Amino acid sequence: MRRTLSIVSLLLTIVLAVMACAPPTAVPAPAEAPQATPMPAEEMPTLKIGTQPWIGYGPWWIAKEKGFFEDHGIHVELIDFVTDQDLNAALAAGQFDGANIATHTSAYLINAGVDLKLVLLEDASFEADAIIAGPGIEAITDLKGKRVAFEEGTTSDLLLSYALMQNGMTKDDIEVVPMPAADAGAAAVAGRVDAAVTYEPYISAALAKGEGYRIIYSAAVKPGLIGDFLAFPQSVLEKKGDQVRAMLLAWQDAIDFLREHPEEGQQIIADAVGSDIEEFKVAWKGIKLYDLAENKEQFAGPIQETYREVMQVLLASGAVESVPDPEDVLDPSYLP
Repeated sequence: MRRTLSIVSLLLTIVLAVMACAPPTAVPAPAEAPQATPMPAEEMPTLKIGTQPWIGYGPWWIAKEKGFFEDHGIHVELIDFVTDQDLNAALAAGQFDGANIATHTSAYLINAGVDLKLVLLEDASFEADAIIAGPGIEAITDLKGKRVAFEEGTTSDLLLSYALMQNGMTKDDIEVVPMPAADAGAAAVAGRVDAAVTYEPYISAALAKGEGYRIIYSAAVKPGLIGDFLAFPQSVLEKKGDQVRAMLLAWQDAIDFLREHPEEGQQIIADAVGSDIEEFKVAWKGIKLYDLAENKEQFAGPIQETYREVMQVLLASGAVESVPDPEDVLDPSYLP
């Protein structure tokens, strides 16, 4: 900035000198004031956010590509992970500021000693989280004694636990095959397991390759069971609260862009998660994204009840020994 002002001053000096030597003619228009130079992205405060290739996090990639973060004076670095386990471990270790996590993941992290707050409800999954199986398996009860692939401790684990509970079963009734969600669907259609629990875009990709394979159970059975939040440790919020608020404004910009330009927005997200656009369009129908106004409505009461229900599933399945109170975890104070 200082160098820019020096050059402008020098140019004005030269112009005035030339005018003094020239015969009087028409008076030139006054020079326009120099425009303020936007702060370069590398000089903006940075938030590092752990994420995964899930379509519900899609607005963040739109915000990144369209410069919405910088529009609000921050730089956001999205750090991609394949498994929940690796992301959760990195968040607990303080390797980045915050993360996109599933509702139930907050219980695991809080039990591990992370003083975590959920500041933005990003999405709820319906058909976008599901159990797929091939011929001969028509219902959850048909999974008894079968090999079921899923990533333990994830939304897939939660959905499977809920499905089994609703049918009077537990994981002891199936053969558990631990596997990342990215691989589970492909393992099913390849015949290495009998069924798989996964999420989009892996569901559509698997079903496109596996003849006779279909969804036998989805998160639509229990709306709100599978959802995602933007989460930060309390210590980060105390230091970077203004940056978090700016990030949420960028989320709204991305939601607005997606609604106004659905084809371009969906293509950006499909590219980010590595999905074929046609498969993506099918997957897209299975989720709901929440803007800031809808967040305020949810945080006013409905999401607390849903959170309690998810925690009860975790307790009943033995996934955790204790669960947090939603009043201690859900924090709407950073919503602009």
